[in-house]
Amino acid sequence: MTNILEVRDLRKHYGKIKAVDGVSFSIKSGTCFGLLGPNGAGKTTTIELIEGILKADSGEILFNGKPRGREFKAKVGIQFQNTELPQFLSVIETVRTFMGMYHEHADLDWLIEVCMLQDILDRDNRKISGGQKQRLLLAIALANDPELIVLDEPTTGLDPQARRHLWDIVGHIKNMGKTLILTTHYMEEAEKLCDEIAIMDSGKIIDFDTTEGLLKKHGGRSTIILPPDIPESILTGISCKWYRKDDSVEIQTDKLNSCIQALAASGADLSGLTVRTPNLEDVFLSLTGHSLRT
Repeated sequence: MTNILEVRDLRKHYGKIKAVDGVSFSIKSGTCFGLLGPNGAGKTTTIELIEGILKADSGEILFNGKPRGREFKAKVGIQFQNTELPQFLSVIETVRTFMGMYHEHADLDWLIEVCMLQDILDRDNRKISGGQKQRLLLAIALANDPELIVLDEPTTGLDPQARRHLWDIVGHIKNMGKTLILTTHYMEEAEKLCDEIAIMDSGKIIDFDTTEGLLKKHGGRSTIILPPDIPESILTGISCKWYRKDDSVEIQTDKLNSCIQALAASGADLSGLTVRTPNLEDVFLSLTGHSLRT
C-alpha cells in the first residue's frame, strides 16, 4: 500500500510557542488517519499546514511522492471546523455552486445520496439543523471527487444521532477507497473510523500506531466491576489487585479470563459483573497524564 501523504519534520512556531514541533507521519492510500489531541495540542495547526492555509517554518509535505502543487489542490477536499454557508441559497443550489468551481467534479446524484441530502435539497441554508449543515459541508468537501479528504472535528457540537449519521457517511466514503484525515475529540469516533492514529500533545506526535497497537502498548489493565456486597473472603482468595469504592468493588487485571474463572470457582455471584476494557482514553491518559478533552 503506497503513501498518499508524507509529513517530514514539520515545524511552526509563534514566538516562543512551538505549535508544531518536528511532526512526522505518513498516511497510506485508502485509509482513515486519525489525529487526536486536546485543544492546543497542535492538531489544527498541523492540518492547516497540510492544507496550505499556513506556511511551515520548516519541514516537507509530499502528496503522492511529490511536493504539493496544482494536483494537490485539485485532488483534496476539506471540511473545516467552522464554515459559513452562502445565504439565500438552497442546499441543492449550494452543492451545484461548489461543483461548478472544478473542471472535474463528483456526480451530483452520488453526492446527494452519500451525504443523505435527499430530504433537504430545497431548504434554505439558514433553515437546516447542525447535523444537516455538517452533511452539506461534507458534500462540498466531496464536490471535486477528491482522493484525500480532510475532516477537522466534523462532529463537534452535534447530538449523538447526528454524530452517528456522519459516522455512517464517513464509513461509506472510506469503504470506497478514499483516503481521509480526521481530527476529533471523541475517542469512540476515532476507534470506529480510524485505521491508524497519531496522538499529539504540546506540538509533538507522542505515538503513532493502529488502535490495536496503541492499546497493546499503553492500554493498561482491564477492570472488573462488581456489586459492593461481595464478601471480602472471596476477594482475598484471588490473585488480582482490587479495591472498594462507595458503590462497587473494582478489580484490575491483565489476565481477565483467569480472574473471572477464579471468581466463579470461589462461588462469587457474577450476575452483576461488568467489565471495562482499556480504550483510547486510557492510552491518552497513560501517554500525556491528562484526558483527551481536558
